[in-house]
Amino acid sequence: MILLICGSLRAGSVNAAVLGTAATFTTATTFAGLADLPHFNPDDDRDPLPPAVADLRARIAAADALLFSTPEYAGGLPGSFKNLLDWTVGGGEIYGKPAGWVNVAVGGRGTGAEEHLAMVLRYVGAVAVDGACVRVPVPREAAGPDGIITDPAIRTALGAALSALAGAATPPVR
Repeated sequence: MILLICGSLRAGSVNAAVLGTAATFTTATTFAGLADLPHFNPDDDRDPLPPAVADLRARIAAADALLFSTPEYAGGLPGSFKNLLDWTVGGGEIYGKPAGWVNVAVGGRGTGAEEHLAMVLRYVGAVAVDGACVRVPVPREAAGPDGIITDPAIRTALGAALSALAGAATPPVR
């Protein structure tokens, strides 16, 4: 199972649409608790964890692989998404986990978020999968009213990234 994690809180987010479309291709689940995570505080990174953090870590631990899609904000990751990543540092659930990301920014944008995400994932020990870390420009109008993208070229690129990620995924030891 691939865990889909969106770095955007925006209603109608293209990043969320990409991940929603990804869910139609494979066995996946979406982490929808980004807004529920408390501000990271190292003093709180101990048992008992805040419930939203415990849920995030449990979902990561149960996943075979992770797929992220996040917008860029002010040249880097949005604060709420960086907060999510900060909560993963102390748990170790991401260590050795295959990971990919889809950068949907159009017009050559999004490189700051992509570079920052790659750096944080390296730090927490995720394994970036070649072919699953991709730039697939998606204009806002590509998402239908149901939040699913129907454009064949975008779906093909997304399918290829998912295939690469699924090929690297191994079920977690339980």
